[in-house]
Amino acid sequence: MPPKGKKRGRAALTAPKEPDFKDARSELQGESKRPKSQRVEMKSLATGNVAETSGVEARAEQDRNKRVHTHWLMKSEPESRFEKGVDVKFGIEDLKAQPNQTACWDGIRNYQARNFLKDMKAGQEAFFYHSNCKEPGIAGIIKIVKEAYPDHTQFEKKDPHYDASSTKEKPKWFMVDIQFMRMTKRFIPLAELKLHHQAHKISGGPLKDAALFTRQRLSVQPLTDEQFAFILSLEEEKH
Repeated sequence: MPPKGKKRGRAALTAPKEPDFKDARSELQGESKRPKSQRVEMKSLATGNVAETSGVEARAEQDRNKRVHTHWLMKSEPESRFEKGVDVKFGIEDLKAQPNQTACWDGIRNYQARNFLKDMKAGQEAFFYHSNCKEPGIAGIIKIVKEAYPDHTQFEKKDPHYDASSTKEKPKWFMVDIQFMRMTKRFIPLAELKLHHQAHKISGGPLKDAALFTRQRLSVQPLTDEQFAFILSLEEEKH
């Protein structure tokens, strides 16, 4: 098992309440607000209309497929910052210094980021992104070498990310193991990525809806194949 990693990004010390699914009553109350086509489809589920039901199921399957992510962007802090007396600094150079250049990605305390960790598959690649520093941006490439398993820091009372509501029988928080692959040929700053994002919102390019700009606070973010390839191409440009 790799050594205990440092905390990633600026994670919340108090975990937010996990969202609940809507109950049947709220679904019925929202029925009248749905478009007519959706109301017909929902009624068809109750009456056994096979054709309509098949259409709903097909769209649900498409939605599930859209949620299959293959690349990632993972934020960590390369500069010292203390939480409860613990330095949470962990830059890409710190990862390189670990045995086998491998470490666990612990300390995630956001439900959506946690779910992304649980979606990760061994062998998938991610950008190592330096955050909360003088010049944020992409410093290198890492890969997932061990899929999600319980984050040990949630059980350690002296750890800044201890969660008293989590138990070993029902852990709330998970982590993955990552390994250094290489540095990017040049550091790709956030300012440069933002310029491409703004241009792509007009042109329809791959960064138009990148999570780095639409879900900025997430420390673990998905990337489409197209987004990953585009960002990777930037390392070839001279600045």
